[in-house]
Amino acid sequence: MKLKFSEIINLNSLSPQTEFEEKVVSFLEDWFSDSEMVSVQTSGSTGKPKIFEVEKQRMLNSAKMTCDFLKLKKGNSALLCLPVEYISGKMMLVRSIERGLKLSVVNPTSAPMEFFNEEIDFCAMSPLQVENSLDKIHLIKNLIIGGAQVSATLKEKLTQKCKNSNAQTKIYETYGMSETLSHIALKQIYPIAEDYFTVLKDVEIALDERGCLVISAPKLNPQLLKTNDLVELKDLDFPESDKKQFKFLGRFDNVINSGGLKIHPEELGKLVNKQISNEVVFLGINDQKLGQKLVLLIEGNESDEIKNQLSAIIYPSKNHKPKKVVFKKEFPRLPNGKIDRLKLLNSLIK
Repeated sequence: MKLKFSEIINLNSLSPQTEFEEKVVSFLEDWFSDSEMVSVQTSGSTGKPKIFEVEKQRMLNSAKMTCDFLKLKKGNSALLCLPVEYISGKMMLVRSIERGLKLSVVNPTSAPMEFFNEEIDFCAMSPLQVENSLDKIHLIKNLIIGGAQVSATLKEKLTQKCKNSNAQTKIYETYGMSETLSHIALKQIYPIAEDYFTVLKDVEIALDERGCLVISAPKLNPQLLKTNDLVELKDLDFPESDKKQFKFLGRFDNVINSGGLKIHPEELGKLVNKQISNEVVFLGINDQKLGQKLVLLIEGNESDEIKNQLSAIIYPSKNHKPKKVVFKKEFPRLPNGKIDRLKLLNSLIK
């Protein structure tokens, strides 16, 4: 299905051929209705999924921020390959409406570009979709990746693929949540490998007493949003700067306290991924002596090669080295593709 939002669309003339296309048309019917609100479902990655109402104008504000950041113009092409039940898919439609894009709609599978061979100006994908679309990334001019952190391994694969194909692609990792109507910050992966997220226009950030990010984005959400994301702010000495940036350190609720040492599992995961390409997760299991015992879980089959690679890792201290390594053939995942850490933890303590 192709939708030209640069022109007036007659919804009655659309003929959806798949269940996903029917959902797309259903959303468009809601969007162009007289209601000022749209229902949005959270992913459930940080708690039980919930549905809340959002003003259409706030979604348009978010769409404009992203389109302006990426310098998208009326008539540019885009690809929708994310579920429209969630904010990620809905916002691709709203961006296309706001900017007048020509949108191609394909089923949101784990390999959405398998049968897609057109050059496009803009696309949003999950890390798993990107992993399975590496041979066609050069077809995309602007790619944003969200829903979960982009691993160091995937970043390296993207860089090599783009260099080998002389791609003119710009690739960004996004930071956001349902409550901010998709992302409020982007960090370039290629051609420049950035360490800090750059906050979009009209968004203010600060730290709370825990060192977690606080977001003020009145055009997107009237409430002050306190996250559980530990971050490092850049340019604190220059509050008047228009370019506000931060580095993501990890989730406050994921911090592991082992022997009195507070460990950020996401940072350790990046360290391990410099040696092995497998998906990895660090978890803390209750321990009488240490408080929490550090465990490294690796997705895939156990092998001597991986064991040898692990032995070459130099940890910041002996307490950062996992007390146990567990291999899992496949990690449980949430509908948005994020690893289900709670299920993984429960599988360890049973």
